[in-house]
Amino acid sequence: MPRAIWRRWRSAWRRWSLWTALIALVVSMLVTMVWLAGRYEASQVQSHLERDAADAVSDIRAALTRNLQSLQALNSGDPGLLAWEVEASDLLRNQRELVRLEWRDSAMRLRTHVQSPYRAVLWDRGLRDHNNSEANQACGTARRLSSPAYSGSYYQPHVDGLGSELMELCLPLSTGGRASGYLIATYALQSVLADMVGASLTRSQEASFTEPDGTRLAVLGASRRGSRMFTAQQLLDLPGTTLVLRMDTWHTAPSVFPNVLTALVTAMSIALVTVMWVLVRDNRRRLRAERDLGDALAFRKAMEDSLVTGLRARDLQGRITYVNPAFCEMVGFTAQELMGHSTSAPASALYWPPERVEEYRQRQAIRFAGNTPPREGFESEFMRKDGTRFPVLIIEAPLINAQGLHTGWMSAFLDISEQRRVEELSRASQERLQATARLATVGEMASLLSHELNQPLAAISSYATGSLNLLEPPSATDPQPSAESLQDVRMAMRQIARQAERAGRVIKSVHDFVRRRDQAREAVPAQQLVDAILPLAILQARKLGVRVHTMVEPGLPPALCDRTMVEQVLLNLARNAMQAMDDPTIHTRVLDIRVKRAASNRHNVWLEFSVTDCGSGIPDEVAQKLFTPFFTTRTEGMGLGLSLCRTVVEQHGGYLGFAPHEPRGTVFTFTLPAHQPSKS
Repeated sequence: MPRAIWRRWRSAWRRWSLWTALIALVVSMLVTMVWLAGRYEASQVQSHLERDAADAVSDIRAALTRNLQSLQALNSGDPGLLAWEVEASDLLRNQRELVRLEWRDSAMRLRTHVQSPYRAVLWDRGLRDHNNSEANQACGTARRLSSPAYSGSYYQPHVDGLGSELMELCLPLSTGGRASGYLIATYALQSVLADMVGASLTRSQEASFTEPDGTRLAVLGASRRGSRMFTAQQLLDLPGTTLVLRMDTWHTAPSVFPNVLTALVTAMSIALVTVMWVLVRDNRRRLRAERDLGDALAFRKAMEDSLVTGLRARDLQGRITYVNPAFCEMVGFTAQELMGHSTSAPASALYWPPERVEEYRQRQAIRFAGNTPPREGFESEFMRKDGTRFPVLIIEAPLINAQGLHTGWMSAFLDISEQRRVEELSRASQERLQATARLATVGEMASLLSHELNQPLAAISSYATGSLNLLEPPSATDPQPSAESLQDVRMAMRQIARQAERAGRVIKSVHDFVRRRDQAREAVPAQQLVDAILPLAILQARKLGVRVHTMVEPGLPPALCDRTMVEQVLLNLARNAMQAMDDPTIHTRVLDIRVKRAASNRHNVWLEFSVTDCGSGIPDEVAQKLFTPFFTTRTEGMGLGLSLCRTVVEQHGGYLGFAPHEPRGTVFTFTLPAHQPSKS
């Protein structure tokens, strides 16, 4: 009897355990289904929000590009101030995100401006003209990049006591290939959101521009709140600045099944199949994700091993968090030796030259203080583990994580030792070509020298013969020459000395031109450059019947140049101009050499040299190849003169060009930097 009771109790226990396990399974499946439904709904909301944020950034970038085209068209055709103000006012009425338009000259002086009729902003003229103003900083970036650039955002109060965040756009203007001024457009960030993003926002979304630390600059959208908030951020990378666009949305809690009994029945019928399907799907996804992750890691490892550019990442405290094999090979240290080292520690700068550690540490302190490095990079010097030094080009950029926070700095390093060696070989080759061109010039002058020296030598011979004749005794009874004869002899001796000095000057000018090798740049007055080539130029001018005219503008600063190379440029251009007038049909032959002040600003002063002839001009088919090396229209020419002239001028930072001269002829012009004394 007790055994039967025990069997019944054990059977009941088994049935109760089975039903308990089944109920637990159903409840767990129901909870799992509800949780999975909520998680799926949340992931869909987040994915849709991220797509909306990416679309909003694309819309803003496209709208800014259209505005940039409209702004570029504003100054096309060199409009007058009144016409510009009318067109600018129309543009401000149509584009409400624009608050102010300014037209400034190349020295950043305000020519005219137009303000939006929709906002009354308090503008401080002194602050806008300050060197550290956002407008000046944007124009400085635009001048360095030679393209439009944006400034960071700043707060500007309104007349009504409120205010808004603004951003400056600086557009460089040019006329005839030279900078003529700037067009500065002021954007209101709130209006950028309203006009460029607002149309695509739903009632449950909110868009805002934020700082990297999360501070909101401008907000647009609904104030509706739900039980859960979703956030997506996108970087709006503009030339000169970077904005963070943040989009938020609020969503209610995921809806559950309205009828618990229906949910239970449904869960019981599909529980096992759903669980198995979910498990199989998740397992496949996990395997696929693991496989993709392995492929990505293998691809990254292969890419890192194939790079010849060194990469190094540091956190905000200066500790090295990542180096690639190329950087390790470059400095001679292993990754284990470099990881974790900080540039602020006294003995941690393993690859810095000891004598430059303090200089580099100060530069890094400035970088970690938040100053953005130049986009074109900067040059420095590193030391390998064996002590050898080598030059590097360093390009740095901030590391921004997925939340838009600045977490450190990424640096790229290029070993430019080979580049420096090639530059040195190129410089030596240019020097040899310059020497060859000078010798060719002197060879062509040899025939002119023989003609020019014949005159003083013939005069010396004539005066010497006359002196001998005067020294002969007039008669046998009076062997002493008369006083008049001695006076004539003195006059003849003076003429002989004068002619000998004249011949010596001609020979010395050629001797100095050939023998000078000094390549250092020095401050040379423009008049001295012109005077140095005149003796050689006049030789050919006399032979061809050319009249030489020079004019140097008074009060010019000296040119900062290599004297010998610039003299050769002037001489080559003068000789080419005189050869262009060697035509029987040309009766008026004038060579005009002028020097004047070129377009300058307060930072850079330039001098313009011009050489003008009255020849027949340059045909179009010749003009296209005029500066091509070894191209010449003369049978005795080498084709290197104009090519070397352009190379010399460009090495000085100037520009060499030509244009037709009215009524006939051609004018060649080139520019050189002027010497500016350093300010104490």
